[in-house]
Amino acid sequence: MATPLKLFFDHDLVAAIAAELRGAHRGFDARGFAAAAKDGLDALELTARARHIAEAMRRFLPARFADAAAILRASLPPPREHRGGEPAGDPMAPFRYLPHVFYVAEHGLDDFEPAMQLQYELTRRFTAEFSVRAFLLRHPEATYERLSAWARDPDPDVRRLVSEGTRPRLPWAPRLPAFQRDPAPVVRLLELLKDAPERYVTRSVANNLNDIAKDNPEVTVDVCRRWSKDATPERRWLIRHALRSLVKRGHRGALEVSGFAAAPAVRVDAVDLPRQAALGERLRFAFDLRSTAAAPQRLLVDFVVHFIKARGGAAPRVFKLRAVDLPAAGRARLAASVSLEDLTTRRHYPGRHRIEALVNGVPFPLGAVDVRG
Repeated sequence: MATPLKLFFDHDLVAAIAAELRGAHRGFDARGFAAAAKDGLDALELTARARHIAEAMRRFLPARFADAAAILRASLPPPREHRGGEPAGDPMAPFRYLPHVFYVAEHGLDDFEPAMQLQYELTRRFTAEFSVRAFLLRHPEATYERLSAWARDPDPDVRRLVSEGTRPRLPWAPRLPAFQRDPAPVVRLLELLKDAPERYVTRSVANNLNDIAKDNPEVTVDVCRRWSKDATPERRWLIRHALRSLVKRGHRGALEVSGFAAAPAVRVDAVDLPRQAALGERLRFAFDLRSTAAAPQRLLVDFVVHFIKARGGAAPRVFKLRAVDLPAAGRARLAASVSLEDLTTRRHYPGRHRIEALVNGVPFPLGAVDVRG
């Protein structure tokens, strides 16, 4: 069994942070900080542990934030290196600075400049995407102006922060309602980053556009359509990744930009679908996709399972299959499978499950399977 992620913030890590802060400031009470940070730590989950350590920082660092920020900056190691555009080293190691990020978000809002300087240094070792959002809410204009400057920074970690920190729906973080209502300011920042040489940065740009699509799908489609003109291979990758959720939902504009413009001229036959299946099994099926067109077609084929919910009824879930280049009057045999085993993200219930093929966003019924307990 994998070690729970929360155990990363253990007593040894607290002792290491205490030693770093003591090394940066001889007057720091490392013993008192460590005792306070360890007290009650074991009963907490991941982010609660980081906040608990941040609260111990508040108690033992100087009350004046600028002084505390100076100590925190001095306690940091050199910025991390990058190899092939990606951060080098253990991907979990930078999480040790999550308490520092929470500290600046909770206690630095009234000291803008030292807080921004500290976040600049933190993001070069970890990320300040969680803390910079608090400053976008409290100091929107000044923070946006700083992010605009950071979008041109030579450090890819800093440029990635600009994109990641402005995601309207960043996981693990509060949403940014102003950017959900009007993502135009975010798009202006992404324009500065769309051709970054690092996939590490362009992946974040794509994720930001994918976030925007959840509230403003046409904005994301319009941006990707505009960016697709004379696009480099890397930018084409970014566009595909940005449109992934819309394509999965069969959004016509997203399919068009992705190269799947035409309504499919196809029929589905020779379906091999079992009548029954049992919970815990893997349901396997296959079908033929036959062209009824006189010209080749570029098709994106997914499938939909209408899973039975706990209280009855059904909820559709889309699964990726593959792209198909189907010649005129051609045929392709496609096979797929889906697990009926309970997952952390999905529980299964007995009942009649309908299954459809989704071709360029158009559903084609394959049949139904009676799933028994």
